[in-house]
Amino acid sequence: MARLKAEKPLDELAERIGIAIAERDRARFERALTHASLKPANGASTSYERLEFLGDRVLGLVVAEKLFEMFPKADEGELSLRLNSLVSAETCSEVADEIGLHAYIRHGGDLKKLRGEHTRNIRADVVESLIAAIYLAEGLEAARRFVLRFWSDRLTAAVKARRDPKTALQEWAHSQSKTTPHYEVLDRSGPDHDPVFTVQAVVADVEPAEGRGRSKRLAEQEAAMVILAREGVWKDES
Repeated sequence: MARLKAEKPLDELAERIGIAIAERDRARFERALTHASLKPANGASTSYERLEFLGDRVLGLVVAEKLFEMFPKADEGELSLRLNSLVSAETCSEVADEIGLHAYIRHGGDLKKLRGEHTRNIRADVVESLIAAIYLAEGLEAARRFVLRFWSDRLTAAVKARRDPKTALQEWAHSQSKTTPHYEVLDRSGPDHDPVFTVQAVVADVEPAEGRGRSKRLAEQEAAMVILAREGVWKDES
């Protein structure tokens, strides 16, 4: 078996994130922190990947529910853009770094620096797998408390409500060059029931921008928002 790297006691992590781990749940929490590079002697999979799948959905539910409550006048497109930002790999990895989660991830010897940019997705995945472990151990309310604890500032710092970014981009493009933006689908990945689209927004005399979403429309909106932010039209967008 590969030697464990950067492992600290599970109880220390539990204290840091404010949860109590029952003995019956310890194996699941250890699995939530285990990268696939750590190969057990019997060859069986013990990584966080299945838990990450579930945690992604639990995180999305909690954040979507909170956004629905916070922005009663926002339409589905605006809510989706906010949700995509709050559950993105970038945001999840920021939460992981806030917790100091890199020090608790169990992995083989081929991952040298879990704090580096190239391991951002790993740290993000482990946050989601940890949410799943909390959900399975203590239920949705416990998972909700965890998410709201670490996402509350990010939720309250959400940008001001915006109208549809595609409309805003079209108006800006007309004012700049009398042209209309167009959108090109660059990629479609994932299963038929849960696709992910990558779309490029193209405006004359402006660098194109890409967006991703679970529908072409959402991907187009995200790509439009990237251009609006980059060109300073939406100055407080990130």
